[in-house]
Amino acid sequence: MTSGIRPGVAVHRVATTGPDDVAGLERLVRAGELDPAGIVAILGKTEGNGCVNDFSRGFATQSLKLFLQGHVGREAAGRVCLVMSGGTEGALSPHWIVFERRESDESARGPALAMGSAITPDLPPEHLGRRAQVEMVARGVADAMERAGIADPAAVHFVQIKCPLLTAARAAEAEARGRATATRDTLKSMGLSRGASALGVAVALGELSIGEIPNGAIGTDMGLWSGRASTSSGIELMGHEILVLGMSPDWTGPLAIDHAVMRDAADIGPLRAALARLGLDAEGQLDASARARVRAVLAKAEASRSGTVRGLRHTMLDDSDISATRHARAFVAGVLAGTMGMTDLFVSGGAEHQGPDGGGPVAIIAERA
Repeated sequence: MTSGIRPGVAVHRVATTGPDDVAGLERLVRAGELDPAGIVAILGKTEGNGCVNDFSRGFATQSLKLFLQGHVGREAAGRVCLVMSGGTEGALSPHWIVFERRESDESARGPALAMGSAITPDLPPEHLGRRAQVEMVARGVADAMERAGIADPAAVHFVQIKCPLLTAARAAEAEARGRATATRDTLKSMGLSRGASALGVAVALGELSIGEIPNGAIGTDMGLWSGRASTSSGIELMGHEILVLGMSPDWTGPLAIDHAVMRDAADIGPLRAALARLGLDAEGQLDASARARVRAVLAKAEASRSGTVRGLRHTMLDDSDISATRHARAFVAGVLAGTMGMTDLFVSGGAEHQGPDGGGPVAIIAERA
């Protein structure tokens, strides 16, 4: 065990009344519990539809940028990763998750939660959903790992990414330059972007090699996936905002992270195993003392392409009124809430190449006993 100044992570989970509600963040700042200069990333669940025209994500991003600019200035605010995930179907509660870096002279107690972020350049529309996007994301994840001081990919437990989507105008701009986009279907572009970004994580973490990912496999070969990627696409950006979370002996503090992969939308066993590894009671629903130690739950949700869950038919893919991603978010959120005893969960829909078809990765950040 060594001593000296080491980085640490504080994670704040803050309820919101709407995409523009930063009052809870301001209260933390006034109370001295949050230093805006230490904010590395903010994840948000907003109450839009999670589809192409979900402007609650952009509204939230703008609100957070104004909050940050008011405290640290425009340049520093531009370095903070803002990952907004639309859709709070069912009983999901809108909230922010703030990741703050703190310096401490606390002695290290073994590996602790570590984080690193990266923001990529804008992605040309014609590269979305193709290997060029996979490669861009892989480089971004590697950069974020380096900033986190994590050399071993096995020490990474979760990679959260905000990625772009196509609009009709973006596709037209590419075509005006003589370039064709992977699709002109803007909703389909969301899945292609999420999938290519997830495969970029898989390449960076050594789960797959770039040679295993031809262009034609993106969005089609669901046997290719990452067990630690969570990607969310949105209209509010054209680059990628990347947050890498893992464990490192060079970081200190009471927080730890573990992850699991749900094999289907009802597969709670891996989550219970991860809770047990974190020293949390995994027998029934977490009691109040255990929940108080949980800082964040991050998960992916996906309607299985087989049209079944454990051999029985589901209708999520047949609903012409409500997107299957919205059904899946509500389903998985209910499953997780039944175990965690909490509804402010970061459940993101659309798990293309993120876990096996119909399942998805889940991570828990908690204070160690």
